[in-house]
Amino acid sequence: MKDRYCLLNHFEITESDLRKVMAVALEKGGDYADLYFEHTFNNYLALQDGAVNRAGSNIDYGVGIRVVSGDQTGYAFVESTSLDDMIKAARTASRIASATSVVPSAAIDQKAFTNHYPIVRSWEDESIQKKIPFLQQLNDRIFELDARVVKVNASMNDSTSYILYYNSEGLLCCDYRPMGVLAGLCIMQQDGKTENAYASRAARKDIRFLTGELVEQVAQEAVNNTALMFDAIKPKGGEMQVVMGAGGSGILLHEAIGHAFEADFNRKQISIFSDKLGKKICDEHINVVDDGLIDGDRGAINFDDEGIAGQKTYIVKDGVLNSYLHDRISAKYYGVSPTGNGRRQSFRYVPIPRMRSTFMENGNYSEEEIIAAVKKGIYVDNFTNGQVQIGAGDFTFFVKSGYLIENGKKTRPIKDINIIGNGPKALADVTMVGNNLKIDQGAWTCGKDGQSMPVSQGLPTVLVKQLTVGGN
Repeated sequence: MKDRYCLLNHFEITESDLRKVMAVALEKGGDYADLYFEHTFNNYLALQDGAVNRAGSNIDYGVGIRVVSGDQTGYAFVESTSLDDMIKAARTASRIASATSVVPSAAIDQKAFTNHYPIVRSWEDESIQKKIPFLQQLNDRIFELDARVVKVNASMNDSTSYILYYNSEGLLCCDYRPMGVLAGLCIMQQDGKTENAYASRAARKDIRFLTGELVEQVAQEAVNNTALMFDAIKPKGGEMQVVMGAGGSGILLHEAIGHAFEADFNRKQISIFSDKLGKKICDEHINVVDDGLIDGDRGAINFDDEGIAGQKTYIVKDGVLNSYLHDRISAKYYGVSPTGNGRRQSFRYVPIPRMRSTFMENGNYSEEEIIAAVKKGIYVDNFTNGQVQIGAGDFTFFVKSGYLIENGKKTRPIKDINIIGNGPKALADVTMVGNNLKIDQGAWTCGKDGQSMPVSQGLPTVLVKQLTVGGN
């Protein structure tokens, strides 16, 4: 992790500059103010028809300045860290959040955090020639695994972000955030039919993320999921029991339920859970967690974008709604401590409550026991598009593939169906929870209020006693 003086020098600023900008930000008054510096390098590679045919890079650099006064927030950003430009932005934010209260100045105090993504070989320091072979290996391996493969698209993204944060409480902290993504699209043909499937892996790691084992994982998943589709049918629809497979099914937990736990939706009385804090909302054996402390995970954070340490937050504990996901503003409103969920897409945006890695903890059943409990239903584990109403929690998710369950056994593969339901009701209708929790390591990205953030999610196998399945 970069130290304080390294990043001050990196952004070509001094502690004196920080104090001057903060003084201007609060010249009209305010309860709180912060400065968020960011310098991000992004790189992209793509392979098609056996050759790398696209590559791109971009650099993002600047500082966002926020002033908070009661319910009013002033925010301005500038793509520069010159003192004059920062003072102009600070003055703009100050005028937006003009107030009568004045925050006393505080001495600068640097805080160190546990590092959950140590960097040994930075993406910045590696040439494109070091990365291309992994794309070529992925392409070749997918073709090797099945003779029906006719086309492969492979891609790789990497980024490194320098982050420096300073606030009116005197807190100064810095971070050096890596991210890597490897993905492959497999296209097969058989008897005049064409099928495809996509697989990806993502991690907050340096270039050591790229390994032969990683290539094999992505290739096997892409090929296996594509091959499955040739034998899949579209089942008859209706209301039925649904078994959610471990791992990627956590997207339903994230989208249909997780957003409703974010404190801004509850503070504004939008969420169906806004009056449920401290109340039982599901089976007592269910625990739902949002965790920023999983080493190398796509959702990991050493500290959030408001200088709050990453932490593990029990949203649901023993079936009771235990906590919302808070940024500084919502935490102050509820009179609790922030949970480290104040995140922003870049220095151009204000932080808002966002998930990190959201999952349900293990229960007591094996997957085999859960499937055996279903006389007629479906097993799903591969989701694509979905729509969710945050307030009510109503959702529709498109299921790429899964299986019929008949008399306690998985039988024919299925594809191209919708699952329709209500998130809070689905959570309350979970009757069995497996002991095989899997955090899905795909390249999940969460959108909210025009901002996109890297996240992960997971689930053990669970049984939902009733959902509407849209089939034939």
